[in-house]
Amino acid sequence: MEVGEVLHMNAGTGETSYSNNSHLQKKVISMTMPIIEEAMTNLYSSTSPSSLVIADLGCSSGHNSLFVVSELIKIVENLRQRAGHQSPEIQVLLNDLPGNDFNTIFKSLSSFQKNLSSQLEAKDAGPYFFSGVPGSFYGRLFMRKSLHFLHSSYSLHWLSQVPEQIENNKRNIYMASTSPPNVPKAYYSQFQRDFSTFLKCRAEEMVTGGRMVLTFIGRKSEDPINKEGSNSMWDLLAMALNDMVSKGLIKEEQMDSFNIPLYTPSLSEVKSEILEEGSFSIDRLEFSEISKSNYYNEHIMNHSDASGIAANSQRAVAEPLLVSHFGDGIIEEVFCRYKEIISEHVSQDQILLEIPNLIISVTKK
Repeated sequence: MEVGEVLHMNAGTGETSYSNNSHLQKKVISMTMPIIEEAMTNLYSSTSPSSLVIADLGCSSGHNSLFVVSELIKIVENLRQRAGHQSPEIQVLLNDLPGNDFNTIFKSLSSFQKNLSSQLEAKDAGPYFFSGVPGSFYGRLFMRKSLHFLHSSYSLHWLSQVPEQIENNKRNIYMASTSPPNVPKAYYSQFQRDFSTFLKCRAEEMVTGGRMVLTFIGRKSEDPINKEGSNSMWDLLAMALNDMVSKGLIKEEQMDSFNIPLYTPSLSEVKSEILEEGSFSIDRLEFSEISKSNYYNEHIMNHSDASGIAANSQRAVAEPLLVSHFGDGIIEEVFCRYKEIISEHVSQDQILLEIPNLIISVTKK
């Protein structure tokens, strides 16, 4: 599987689109806003730039794509007004893989800018320029020393590829309790290579003193095989796929050759890579959790609704990967069974686990 060609969130604005199933991701972004504001405040206060280049990596599409950008612009406008400065020109670079639904973002820009202008008190705010940058962030994306501020949320736990030599991870689609010992080792090695490459590329692209805030799903335990965060959800999806294998709807060899290109690191693993690469000083490296149960309580009234929302949330993320490997003929059946399995687990509170998040704020040396 060429991850760069097939990994993207479900496009559009339909029932199973990422746009309509990313409310939890927005809560995570909102949770990290104090750290984002701190980083931008420190950047502006130390440089008072006449122009700013801001990049959002893994922007996806939908309601969240421009949320951070909007907040960052408001922060800058408040800072420059307090300092009595002219409004800086701001260039916003929106990055994701080529299969991303950039069109939905571009179509929303006109209304976004009108809404933003109505929220800003100053008439001389801006101007703001927006560009889409398709490509993998595990390679160079921008000109050298061109970025002042970089943000990425819920993207860096995705790997550049499925780890090699894990053909023996049979009947699993990710690291699981039944995975052979070489599987978590291969996943960790792939994370090390990818995150190190990411840091090296950003170090070339950012100006000295530039800030970067990254948020991704992590884990509390040093053991990569655990039931934290998203791991349990992938286990449940594997159950649905294995059920279809037993019914002859999926070939066993297809199931055995499918693995998810994702790794949720611990704080120590992330810190080790940042220190090893050496281009960034760590301002904050924090662990926090967001409760799925609180999210479901805000949006639903019963367990049946919970299983439907959880299934659609996972489908918005996983469907393109599944279609690429198995074809689109099985998708409805997979997620119908997946919803049933989730429903069975909700009563045991297994789906309401809190999601561990790692938040990293660094400065380019």
